[in-house]
Amino acid sequence: MHPNILIDLGGGSAMTLLRKKMIGDMQLHHFSQSTQKSYEMSVFKLAKYYCISPDKISEDQLKDYILYLINERSLKWSSINTITAGLRFFYRKTLGREDLALSIPLRKNPSPLPEIFSPDELVSLFSCVRNVKQRVMLMTAYAGGLRISELIKLKVSDIDGKRMMIRIENGKGAKDRYTILSSRLLEELRSYWKIYRPGYWLFTNKKTKRHITKTVPRRAFDQAKGRAGIKKKVTFHSLRHSFATHMLEAGVDIRTIQVLMGHSSIGSTAVYLHIAKKNLGSAKSPLDLLYVPDQ
Repeated sequence: MHPNILIDLGGGSAMTLLRKKMIGDMQLHHFSQSTQKSYEMSVFKLAKYYCISPDKISEDQLKDYILYLINERSLKWSSINTITAGLRFFYRKTLGREDLALSIPLRKNPSPLPEIFSPDELVSLFSCVRNVKQRVMLMTAYAGGLRISELIKLKVSDIDGKRMMIRIENGKGAKDRYTILSSRLLEELRSYWKIYRPGYWLFTNKKTKRHITKTVPRRAFDQAKGRAGIKKKVTFHSLRHSFATHMLEAGVDIRTIQVLMGHSSIGSTAVYLHIAKKNLGSAKSPLDLLYVPDQ
């Protein structure tokens, strides 16, 4: 159930007014549509859990709800952090209840290193797609280091064959940027265009004439991964991780990769230093520097 559906949770019109105020507050903070929906849903589900308006919920009830998410729902840390971020925003910005916002604990996310495709695995993945459109979708995501949300909203005009650049409009954080256009990808895109003749959107839904949804490339990826027999715990987003890692291994400086990836902080890009074979493979163990006689 979506919070856009007006439902009486004990707050009546007060709930509707709070929702409108929260949406206005999020718009003033320039939150993306996906963040707005996520935060709104966090508050909606809290209110639904207690069947009362969220401005009537106590500090103890807030803590009990978070414990319910941890112990009974067994949600991942990342999911809980998203929910609590929405709740903190609501109580701090919309209600002005700093006391309640501070009562919502911060949880530190574990930071596992992402899985990366080897070149051979990428060749197998691209070879196991069902058609040209799916192949070009996956190749574009890898070749430009794109997020899935950026891929599906590419326009034909975003492909700049003269400058060999791809324009990403309104990416994460509502930022525009350019990334590189590979000559091989340009060839693939031209072949794709001759077959599908896309209009405004590069990847179009035939029925709606709008851009495709995230489900389309995600499903194409999962099916190709299965047919390729790839057992690693990789997802569609691993194409982006692999782009950054392979660029680093090829000798591209980390600052350039940060710009191409659209990272606000160099720290987000620095994680690939921990993965790149160029950096790890060239390092020697201190044991190798010791002379230890054989027994």
